[in-house]
Amino acid sequence: MKLATVRTATGTAAVRIDDDAAVELDAEDLGVLLARPDWRSAAETATGARHELAGLDYAPLVPKPEKVLCVGLNYRTHILEMGRELPEYPALFAKFSRALVGAHDPVELPAGSEQVDWEAELGVVIGAEVRRATPVQAAAAIAGYTVVNDVTARDFQYRSVEWLQGKTFERSTPVGPWLVTDVEPGDISCEVDGDVVQKADTSDLVFGPAELVAYISRIITLVPGDLIATGTPGGVGHARRPPRYLREGSVVVTRVEGVGELRNVMVTAN
Repeated sequence: MKLATVRTATGTAAVRIDDDAAVELDAEDLGVLLARPDWRSAAETATGARHELAGLDYAPLVPKPEKVLCVGLNYRTHILEMGRELPEYPALFAKFSRALVGAHDPVELPAGSEQVDWEAELGVVIGAEVRRATPVQAAAAIAGYTVVNDVTARDFQYRSVEWLQGKTFERSTPVGPWLVTDVEPGDISCEVDGDVVQKADTSDLVFGPAELVAYISRIITLVPGDLIATGTPGGVGHARRPPRYLREGSVVVTRVEGVGELRNVMVTAN
């Protein structure tokens, strides 16, 4: 099942994406839907207004999640290209919801940055409250998967040992287009202006989705709608020689096999 948040003439609506139409659900966005204990059955049986798939305006999957948690250095290939050792524990940082944009929205280049980079990532969306989870409980708490690009201002990121300032510029992080339940994510890839710059299998993750949910839930309670970006594979622009960065007009396509695709144009921030 595919679930999304789309913009409508009156605001936003959670929808189920069927083969021939998007069916409105009884919730203004996916975050509201996931807060319901019966969200899965409610989504499966909904018979609301129908919208043509062509031209859907995708909002951020969960527009205002309580938490956006990100994992750094979690693909073996990326860790090696950055000259680091495999970690014993996940490297965690956070974003704020104002950083999120939809699957086809423009992405704003952070003002003052000359080193804006791409990071294709598999996103994990939480569907049930979980605290100090066992591996089995952690897996059961995952509502499904989505696609994220953790667009990063490297020059801001490395101003200090803490990464947040390079990671959470407003309108810099596309996520979507939908949440896919009951799927095993496959290859992850990123294209910049038609060039394939990242390609890997999600099995290259050092810490997998359920393992991350279990670990993070030991630190803080995870609630429905929380988003975890699981890290990026090798091929980022900053690690290239010479480095390659995003510019105004760059078109970035981010894919996860079996999940979905983002397509975003880089624009100058207002």
